[in-house]
Amino acid sequence: MLKVQEIRELIKLIDQSSIDEFTYEQDGEKLKLRKQSKKPAETPVEAAKPAAPAVEHTEAAQPAPAKEEKQPEPVAETQPEPEENLENTTEIKSPMVGTFYEASSPEAGPFVKVGSKVSSDTTVCIVEAMKLFNEIEAETEGEIVKILVENGQLVEYGQPLFLVKK
Repeated sequence: MLKVQEIRELIKLIDQSSIDEFTYEQDGEKLKLRKQSKKPAETPVEAAKPAAPAVEHTEAAQPAPAKEEKQPEPVAETQPEPEENLENTTEIKSPMVGTFYEASSPEAGPFVKVGSKVSSDTTVCIVEAMKLFNEIEAETEGEIVKILVENGQLVEYGQPLFLVKK
């Protein structure tokens, strides 16, 4: 099967070409790459949900007399953080669509934390796609100043995962 770097190169080539879809098959394993349309993308979870029948929308729109709606209480963490100085920072982006994992296993500690020093070959996370766990390397040098995604979160191709200050 192709190595992660080869897949990254394929993604870049397809992104720059007029090809909308590419399929590669070797030894019974298949890799399929497809460009996103220009319209806003749905998350894979939303795309997998079947459309609800109109009856359910009608019932959901009617208020339920037995239930009381509670207003969410403001939490200190939900208030906007002051903008940090983001000059001289580089984004580490996801080279593929998949699930972001900060560690190699649930028992292990994260590959990197805010404040961790990274070099170009430092593994910063894993992105799982189609049951394949792909180690993602920093490909830059510096210090992690911000982790932009949560552990277990679905990520898109090109989505920023970390901010690194040089």
